[in-house]
Amino acid sequence: MKLKIAIAQIDIALGDPKHNQKTVAYYAEKAAEVNADVLVYPEMWNTGYALTELTNLADTNGQDSQLLLSNLAKKYHLNIVGGSVATQQNHKFYNTMFVFDASGQKVSEYNKLHLFGLMNEEKYVSAGSMINTFDLAGIKSAAAICYDIRFPEWLRTMMSVGPQEILYVAAEWPIQRIEQWQIMLQARAIENQTFVVAANRVGRDKNNVFGGRSLIIDPLGRIIQQAGDTQERLLISTIDTDDEKMVRGQISVFDDRRPELYY
Repeated sequence: MKLKIAIAQIDIALGDPKHNQKTVAYYAEKAAEVNADVLVYPEMWNTGYALTELTNLADTNGQDSQLLLSNLAKKYHLNIVGGSVATQQNHKFYNTMFVFDASGQKVSEYNKLHLFGLMNEEKYVSAGSMINTFDLAGIKSAAAICYDIRFPEWLRTMMSVGPQEILYVAAEWPIQRIEQWQIMLQARAIENQTFVVAANRVGRDKNNVFGGRSLIIDPLGRIIQQAGDTQERLLISTIDTDDEKMVRGQISVFDDRRPELYY
C-alpha cells in the first residue's frame, strides 16, 4: 500500500500555545495542498519545554489540542499523528500524543513512558504506562516520543504486536546529539523491519538548540527522505508498505524471537 507522508519540521514558540496552534494549522493546510495521506508533528508543540510554567500552560485533558487536530484532520481529510502536547490530567502533567484519522476520529492517546532527566522532564511530568499501537490509513502502526527510542527492548515489545508496519516518532531532539538520533532511528527500522517516520523540531529555547533532521527510513535502514538541521519545512515522501513485507519474508526476526530468555 502506498502512502504519501508529510512531516511538519517546525520551530516552537516557548510557552505560547496560541502561536503554535497557528503554526500547526498552517502546516496542515500545506500538507493538504500536496495531497498527503498522513501528517506528523514533533513533540510538545503547544508549549515547548516550558516545564516550570505548566500550571498555566498545559492543556487540560488535551481538549484544545484534540479539538484543533480533529478539526484539521476532518477539514483536510488528513490522518494526523499529532506529535505531542503538554496536558494536565487529574492534577498531573503529561507529555501526550493524540492520533486522528482522516474523518477526525481519535484512534490513539499515549502518555510518554520514558522521561528525560537531562531536560528535567521527570521533575514536572508524570510517565505513562501503556503501549501506543493503532491502525491509521489502513496500516498497523505504532508511535513513540523522543527519549523512548533509546529503549529498544520496549519498542520491540510494542512493534511485535501485529507486527506494526510503521513506527512514528515525535521529538524535540537537541542538535548536539543529532547524529545519535539518526543512527538510532535507522537501527530501530532495521531491527523491527519497519518504516520509521520521525518528526523533530528546529529552533531554540532558553537552554537548548534543536537539531531538525526529520527522517523517513525504510525497513532496511535506508534514508528515503531527510530534512536539514536548521530550517522549518514540510518533508514529503511516498512509501510502499509492500516493500516491508518483502523484507520480513526474508528474515523472520519476529518468529525467531525467544522472549522467555530476555528478562
